[in-house]
Amino acid sequence: MDLNVYLQERIEQIDAALDRWLPSAAILPGRLHQAMRYSVFAGGKRLRPILTIAASEAVGGHIGQVLHAACAMEMIHTYSLVHDDLPAMDDDNFRRGRPTNHREFDEATAILAGDALLTEAFRLLMDSEANQGIDPLRTIRVAETIARCAGSRGMVGGQVVDMESEGREVDFPILEYIHTHKTGALILASVQVGGWLSGASDDQMNALTRYAESAGLAFQIADDILDVVGDQSELGKDVGSDQARGKVTYPALLGLKESRKRADELHARAIASLELFGEAADPLRELARHMIDRNS
Repeated sequence: MDLNVYLQERIEQIDAALDRWLPSAAILPGRLHQAMRYSVFAGGKRLRPILTIAASEAVGGHIGQVLHAACAMEMIHTYSLVHDDLPAMDDDNFRRGRPTNHREFDEATAILAGDALLTEAFRLLMDSEANQGIDPLRTIRVAETIARCAGSRGMVGGQVVDMESEGREVDFPILEYIHTHKTGALILASVQVGGWLSGASDDQMNALTRYAESAGLAFQIADDILDVVGDQSELGKDVGSDQARGKVTYPALLGLKESRKRADELHARAIASLELFGEAADPLRELARHMIDRNS
């Protein structure tokens, strides 16, 4: 399969749906809705919603069953970036090649835009029209899974431990906790949601979970490496900020060579987990490689 063609098709579908489901900037409070849209449509790769769609396809589902949930995943991811960039956390000036939300608007608006995106995501997840024909118990399980992976036992928890670890010597278990929670948890949820909403069996869900756990950690290791060797003009965000803030990363703890080796091992594990799906999982296979062989 041609991954570039697949990605472009899915991005167009996701962007059209996000435009349809996000509140218009013409509706009060217009500045808040404008700020929400500013970050959502800042040129993101849409990795998490595409993973949701690809997981659905792997188990015989289709995009119509999961598009609303895929868009909800992107809203949650975007909210996390808006808050992550704030002066109280990473204090970044650029995101995806543009001024961060709090630089373009103001700090209070950025905080509220993130809050609104998170809330809107759960409204969309429970939307009765979008969930038409889906077992309500699956919808509930999806909402619970996303809430767990996005909250204190997932992404937010990983962010807290990441901040607490800045400038300190930490061991390998703490490093893996940060990566599997701050980044990996939402990637795991994205894949699981696609499987559950499309009626995956227990065996299929177990395989998808193994895939997401490995691919998600590999993705974050690749991100750590890019912060060391990446080009800011290609990344669209500040480079070298991890080291400047004393953040714990794979290159800082293991070095670049071992970090790349670890990412390759995780990629192989992710691919092996997809054996039972056959060609239907080709998008997931290509996405796993794309997640570690990237320059932005």
